Amino acid sequence: MKTNVLPLAALALSALAVVAAADTAGDHHLLDSGKSVKWGAPPPILPAGAKFAVIDGDPAGKGLVTVRLKMPAGYKIPPHWHPTDEHVTVLAGSLGIGMGDTLDPAHGQTLTAGGYAVAPATMHHYAWTTTGATIQVHLQGPFALTYVNPADDPSKSAKP
Repeated sequence: MKTNVLPLAALALSALAVVAAADTAGDHHLLDSGKSVKWGAPPPILPAGAKFAVIDGDPAGKGLVTVRLKMPAGYKIPPHWHPTDEHVTVLAGSLGIGMGDTLDPAHGQTLTAGGYAVAPATMHHYAWTTTGATIQVHLQGPFALTYVNPADDPSKSAKP
């Protein structure tokens, strides 16, 4: 009788594991290829001209968030900071990044596809691309961005 309990318990635990995995499967996206990404306009806090996609999470909510930003050649993000760490991976093209209060490519570094950088919370940093770039950003939500110079904030500019 004791020998039958062990296989039954293992079967029950396996069933519970499957139910638990199925229960959380809808919480996160599965991206089978880059063609599945749904691109749109970036949030108003970012300069116009780029394309933006939420890969996972809710940028306005708490928790882990993954977004992508596709920037055209010549795109710049002026010096800014975030309240949480920002983890950036270059997926395509090249991205220049630098730390400080002035966008100065001479004092930055260029990352190419596969490159990775972390901008710790509250660190003033900036980004630019001369060739165009697609990046993936991981962060802890809610997403927030504060420009060092408030005049650089495109969401504050007058709308015609």
